Amino acid sequence: MSIRARFAPSPTGYLHIGGVRTALFNWLLARQTGGQFILRIDDTDNERNRSEALQPILDGFRWLGLTWDEGPEVGGPYGPYYQSQRGDRYHAAAMKLLETGHAYPDYLTREQLDAEKKAADAAKVAYVHRGPHRDTPADECVRLFQDKPTTLRFKMPLAQESVVADLICGECRQRTDLLGDPVILRADGRALYNFATVVDDIDLKITHVIRAREHLPNTYSQVQFYLALGAPLPQFAHVPVVNEPNSKKKLSKRDMAKFLTAEIRQKLKTIGWTDAEIDSRDDLNPATVAYYREMGYLPAAVVNYLGRLGWSMDDHSEYIPLPQMIERFTLDRVNDSPASFDPNKLYWLAGEYMKLLPIPEKVDGCLPFLRRAGLIGETITDAERAKIEAIVVAAGDRIKLFSDILPYGATFLRPEVIYETKAVEKRLKKPGALDILRNFLPALEACESFDAPALDKLLHDFATNNGLKPGDMVHPVRVATTGVEVGVGLFDALAILGRETVVRRIHQAIALASA
Repeated sequence: MSIRARFAPSPTGYLHIGGVRTALFNWLLARQTGGQFILRIDDTDNERNRSEALQPILDGFRWLGLTWDEGPEVGGPYGPYYQSQRGDRYHAAAMKLLETGHAYPDYLTREQLDAEKKAADAAKVAYVHRGPHRDTPADECVRLFQDKPTTLRFKMPLAQESVVADLICGECRQRTDLLGDPVILRADGRALYNFATVVDDIDLKITHVIRAREHLPNTYSQVQFYLALGAPLPQFAHVPVVNEPNSKKKLSKRDMAKFLTAEIRQKLKTIGWTDAEIDSRDDLNPATVAYYREMGYLPAAVVNYLGRLGWSMDDHSEYIPLPQMIERFTLDRVNDSPASFDPNKLYWLAGEYMKLLPIPEKVDGCLPFLRRAGLIGETITDAERAKIEAIVVAAGDRIKLFSDILPYGATFLRPEVIYETKAVEKRLKKPGALDILRNFLPALEACESFDAPALDKLLHDFATNNGLKPGDMVHPVRVATTGVEVGVGLFDALAILGRETVVRRIHQAIALASA
């Protein structure tokens, strides 16, 4: 039978970076071996699940290119793929365990259970619950449960070891007499997650369970569920957690918010988000995949980076295109230690991928950000597209994300220039700056060819003929025409703006600095 791996998110919010990294490992294993990747929705937590959170999860996977072979909106032979629709299967499996003597009803109240725990704490011994009907014969347990349905507990075998032959952690063992008898069905008939996920994985014929290391303690009980149900064990692989940058602390949404720098906040606000939204929305938090889509990362770069979080193809490669990652992926190359998430490395990698993107595709990716910032309309003319393409070419490797078009393109696409106060004070009000602009204007107006090479020669010739250094001219001309001190190359900027706009803005700058 081919490998069948799965990922089972709960619809409680946007996809977390750590969760997607785990999903990617499942997906890569399935693709590398020609198997199937199944997406299952664990939506039995009524208190935390939100129906509106499901679509962003599906959209996030599709944006990353992690398509699934079975699951929501796809279907498959082993559905349904929502836990909320599989209650009958959990009940049937629980009844099988009850009838075969592997489960029993437990009528103890919450108060009685709390009293047991307090007594264990007072005696300074580990609390391991064993219910009164644990040793009641199976047929009697069935009769009791039929007469008065209640909580069902699994009868944990005693004096044994539960063994997990983990593909990443190695062989892990836990004494069963230290494991309490876990609840498998609540009194209202709902299955507990640890039991439901085993029933699901059996029904969906999952061969490999690759999940976060935090699930390893649950696996010891789950192994016993498999054995009691007479089902073959899947192969387990528990992936180490993803930590915050330069920290031993697990990556969290709350703490990752600190990486929203003033520059990133300004970019998000330019796109249209408010400070309150930036602070409250999960899709604007760097711990979620949605943030990287919102910021204009290429999905291939995000997948590449997540694949390298805890897995290595060799001892040096960082740039690993997806086909190569699929070809070379194996679980034995997954590290048995936490990975550290580094936003700076991801940003660098995004730039490496953007370098390879053809210019027309780069322009297409920038257009939505320009529209949201109000710099272009819903439709653009051929001339407007050509101008945006010229901006993209001039910006070059400065555009690592599609949203990077905003700081470089805004000055060319606004109808009027916006002057930075500090730039005006520093560059235009500097002694001699306005004289340079006044004297250079006639040369600009008379320049026969208004392209970057011609403008470069014009400025250097003017500087030489007037006893100036080119740097003396570059700064005031840039601020006068663009309003800012940094941006694309000056001569590219002048060519993109065009003669008429350049001349008009220089007149405007002279008037502003003279006032």
